[in-house]
Parts: sequence; structure tokens; C-alpha cells
Amino acid sequence: MLSRTADHLYWMARYTERAENTARLLDVNYQTSLLPQSAEVAKYGWQGLLSISELLPNFNSKHEQITPEATMHFMVCDEDNPSSIVSCLRAARENARAVRGALTTEAWETMNTTWLDINRMLRSGDFERDPANVFEWVKFRSHLSRGVVLGTMLQDDAFYFARLGTFLERADNTARLVDVKFHALNTEFFGAATEEDQEYDFYHWSSILRSVSAFEIYRKVYRDVIRPERVADLLILRADMPRSLHACMHEVVMNLEKVKNQQSSETQRRAGKLLADLQYSKVEEILATGLHAYLTQFLDRVNDLGGRISQDFLMPATH
Repeated sequence: MLSRTADHLYWMARYTERAENTARLLDVNYQTSLLPQSAEVAKYGWQGLLSISELLPNFNSKHEQITPEATMHFMVCDEDNPSSIVSCLRAARENARAVRGALTTEAWETMNTTWLDINRMLRSGDFERDPANVFEWVKFRSHLSRGVVLGTMLQDDAFYFARLGTFLERADNTARLVDVKFHALNTEFFGAATEEDQEYDFYHWSSILRSVSAFEIYRKVYRDVIRPERVADLLILRADMPRSLHACMHEVVMNLEKVKNQQSSETQRRAGKLLADLQYSKVEEILATGLHAYLTQFLDRVNDLGGRISQDFLMPATH
């Protein structure tokens, strides 16, 4: 396959997944912000979201203070922000348009319709009226896009590069979500808590689980109250949890094997080593050494893999 074609398919999938995960991050923050809390705590939550998304300097250059409305507008509607949902869906559509010949008609029409509809929704004021509904719509369109690719495309190199982009992006974003939400509590969740704190914690952790479609899965797996260390275990180490770091890296390793070439052996080795670390780690060990440090290192390794994949297979470009 031409590296230009592979590049467009890989980034089409990454941008679609990034739009969905941005919607998930915003949704959990929006739902959490509706709980009783001080203005300072609420601000810290939005600041943490911008920080973990590496958007805080860009945001501060355009806005004087951090408010829920300004943050959500910046991360959904701002076309000058390359990581906003509208920018990601535009980039996904443009990458798809560049390789229409490598996509099925259904896959292209799904991408194109998503781009047209998000513009219509933002112009009509749907987002201001009901942000949560728009977040759900973005997640649904991403599910639809993946389903159409899986259900209509030949499983050749084009398919594998799209899957590779999806799961590398998902690994990055799940790690960011877990990090920002655990880090926001300053690891004090392991201490004693009042009944009021426990009630808040239940809504806090359940909103995080719902943001990655894992609330029902948690109940099925653990059959217990929601405990932070088990949330970490589910979202990091469980191989059978679709959005866990383990599951994402398993898919990355599998798809790298499908598209491997003469210069990709080191990339495969590093991806395999990262997967092995997840396979043989215990959540107790991760928490004992520091969850934030672990996830920061994981993000660095995923970023390194993304750079190596670009060097080995794709067009030299910055995204």
C-alpha cells in the first residue's frame, strides 16, 4: 500500500476516535460538575481536563478565566483548536475524502454525513441547549463509523491501518481520562471517608465508568461497590474490557503484525513489550509506585509508538 494512502486511513481513524474520546472526557466532566461542589473544585476539574489534553496554554491565550461554558465551547466548537470535536471531525472527513477509492461507499457516506450534521447542529444551537445530547451523538457517530468499516471493508492493509489508528488513539485517551480523574482526587480516595464523601465518590466513579461505557461491565465483573482501585484495574489491566489499555495495546500489536515491513521490527518490539508489561502487571503494584507516574510513562511510550509508526509506514507529517 502507498504510504500516502496508509497515512490518510490511519489519521481518519485517529481523528474519529479522538472526537469520540473528547466527547467522553467532556461528558464525564459535565456530569460531575452537576454534583454539589464548590466553585474552586469545579474549576479544578475543568482545568485538569484542559491540562491532561495539553490544551491549557492554547485555552489561556484565548480566554481570561476557566468556566464550564468557555471550556466546552473551546473543546467542541472552536475551529482554531485542532483538538476540538469539530476540528477532529473535519480532519477525519478530509482524510477520508483523500482516499475515497480505498473506502466503501458506506464508510465514506458515514464520515461525510457526520461532518455535515455536526455543522448543522452547532449552527442551530443544539449544543448550547443540551451539551450531553451532543456528546452522546458524537459517540454514536463514532460507533457507527467503526461498525461500517468493520462490516463493509475488505480486511486488507487499508482496514488494518484504520484499526491501528483507532486503538492507538484510544489507548492514549483512556490513559488521559484515568489520569485526570484519579489525579484530581490527589490519591486521597484510599483514606477514610465520611458518608457524604462516599456518596459523592459513588457518583464520581460511576460517571467515570459511564464515560467509557463500563458501568454495567464493572457491576458484572466485580459485583461490589465501586472502589477506585478496581476502576483502575478495569480500565488499565483487564484484557476483556474493550477500552482498557491492555485491550487497546493487544489490538495495536495484532494490527502491526498484519502490516509489518522490513523496517518495523523495533516498533513491533516496543509495542509487544508495552503489551507484556500490561499483561503481567498487578494494579496493587501500579498504585504502590504511583498511578500518575505510571500513566505518564505509558503516554510517553504510546507517543513514541505513534512517531515510530509514522516513520515506518506513513507520510512524514505532523498531526
